[in-house]
Amino acid sequence: MTAIQTVRLDRAWWGRHGGTATVWSLRALLVVALLVVWELTAERWFDITFTSRPSDIWTRLVQWHQDGTLWSNTWITVQEVVYGFLLGAAAGALTGFVLASARALYQVLDPFIMALYAIPKVALAPLFIVWFGIGMHMKVLLAAATVFFLVFLNTAAGVREVDRGLIDAVRLMGGRRREIMVKVVIPSSMTGLLTGLKVAIPYALIGAVIGELVASNRGLGYLINDAAAQFDTAGVFATLVVLSVIAALLNLVVGLLDRRASRWKPLGEER
Repeated sequence: MTAIQTVRLDRAWWGRHGGTATVWSLRALLVVALLVVWELTAERWFDITFTSRPSDIWTRLVQWHQDGTLWSNTWITVQEVVYGFLLGAAAGALTGFVLASARALYQVLDPFIMALYAIPKVALAPLFIVWFGIGMHMKVLLAAATVFFLVFLNTAAGVREVDRGLIDAVRLMGGRRREIMVKVVIPSSMTGLLTGLKVAIPYALIGAVIGELVASNRGLGYLINDAAAQFDTAGVFATLVVLSVIAALLNLVVGLLDRRASRWKPLGEER
């Protein structure tokens, strides 16, 4: 028999990362092109009182950076978003696993959960102010309430869609309920959980900022309110840029968790 030799392919950096580098280069080029077009056409085609322009937005960011306004308010909002996201995600994931595993209980509670989910979260802000005041706790809980349902629904869907064949196979091998949950249900439902986390990231920001817009004297939502009251369009756009960066960073963290959690899957199933 002929021995099979394994040949190691030493690909160059571009061979390994060329696709990713191309995508990011095109993204950067698109952003630069949009900013250049916006800057050049702001005064000719649009009234900068309403649309501002990138150079004014950058000036406002630099000004806020120098006087400390940017970082002090950003730190407040980041805390509200992170705490709210973690609290809502933990509660949603745990509730999703428990209720989806108890099918009869899930069927009973499903219409009530969907009714609560359908309530616009902005309508909860005045009620949360009455219950918890206007401090950070109110914004954290409003963000958590917004995140909870998204994580819960996606986690529950992931648990209910677990391959019954895998569960039966583990049972035939003498696996107990705990082993089925740890070795089959939780790994198989991670896709639903991680999808819920990704979808919930911007909603954590929305919940926190809504709370700040309704009642606050600090945070990025307060900056938006203050800038809008002064008709400072550049200030509003500058705050939106900071919120976008926060969302991108949180999404990056969840993406890294997604990659680690997907290592057990076959190569063709990884996203």
